[in-house]
Amino acid sequence: MNQQNTAVAADPEVGSSAEPQVDTGAGLPVDAELLQLLTPAGVRVETPENAAYRERVAHLDADALRGLYRDMVLTRRFDDESTSLQRQGELGLFPQSLGQEAAQIGSGRALSPQDYVFPSYREHGVAHTRGLDLADILRQFRGVDHGGWDPEEHNFHLYTLVIGSHTLHATGYAMGVQRDGLVGTGDPAKDTAVVTYFGDGATSQGDVSEALVFAAVNNAPLVLFCQNNQWAISEPTTKQSRVPIYQRAHGFGVPSVRVDGNDVLACYAATAEAIERAHSGGGPTFIEAYTYRMGAHTTSDDPTRYRTSEQEAVWRRRDPIDRLRLLLEAEGAWDEQWAADLAAEGDALGERLRTFVRGLGRPSTESMFEHVYATEHSVVTAERQWFEEYEASFADDGASRTHDQHGGAR
Repeated sequence: MNQQNTAVAADPEVGSSAEPQVDTGAGLPVDAELLQLLTPAGVRVETPENAAYRERVAHLDADALRGLYRDMVLTRRFDDESTSLQRQGELGLFPQSLGQEAAQIGSGRALSPQDYVFPSYREHGVAHTRGLDLADILRQFRGVDHGGWDPEEHNFHLYTLVIGSHTLHATGYAMGVQRDGLVGTGDPAKDTAVVTYFGDGATSQGDVSEALVFAAVNNAPLVLFCQNNQWAISEPTTKQSRVPIYQRAHGFGVPSVRVDGNDVLACYAATAEAIERAHSGGGPTFIEAYTYRMGAHTTSDDPTRYRTSEQEAVWRRRDPIDRLRLLLEAEGAWDEQWAADLAAEGDALGERLRTFVRGLGRPSTESMFEHVYATEHSVVTAERQWFEEYEASFADDGASRTHDQHGGAR
């Protein structure tokens, strides 16, 4: 499964021994490691090696392709609006997914309704595919909620800010699904997979290695989806791994594939294959989606300190949204009225996000103690009681001072 193909050519402006060489139209040698079904020029890639993957996207007609395009456009509009809101002081922080839309939408749309997702903190596109109202994500970054949505309603867990820890949660959940008899039944409405998303930096954490160990030896129905956006904050992937990241899964006995993360069709196909394996009882799969974080790590980061505008320009030419638009135009599936309606839908989303965020009230301070554990916890209860008494002491002190000002004894 690691013998993936593409028509991808070397780019003199990027690349290392651990990085695939990607097509910029230079006509340079092909990298055989990277699965690609759609070039940056919007041309379908057809080789004997990728035939099985092409079959997995053959059912995606013009309407479906426009749907994928719509998903990516709305995800980016959400990203842009949220970044602007943070710059205006309406959000405390925001992690952009700019440039990673194909990896998220392609993989997210390949999932079945019963599949369960454990995201990190920038999977806005995946959240969209699971039916989550994107506005709810901003509750956390506004600082008014621990998460902002019910995970069970969308089979989409809360964002996890601790790097890599959620891969263990996902592995445990997948082992539970397996023990509940929800894999290998042959019933497409019953068989369940678990998908966890994380970045290249998370693979340097021990939690991810432990997740791979448990997933492998238990044959858990788990898809480990690594969005390699090439920067763990300011550290490049080349300072995290001596080999391509997907190859690290081999040592754990986990099948793996490296896919062009800016190719929505390839991401869909690779994820569909992994989901099928998990549903059937075939165990875990590791997917490395090779992409690029076009924005900052978060809005508190300054990427100009560790990368060049020339590097960003190279990847801007590989924009996942532009790539799909070129395909739609080439195949006669582009519709100007539809595109205008989509632009209006994006404007409406932006207006709704601004209104929603500015209308969020301030939660009570005591709410920080709510939903910490599923059941009552003695330590949390004691801390809540102490905090309430502490807060009340200020009110009592204020009343005493007021009494003094009116001549009363203290």
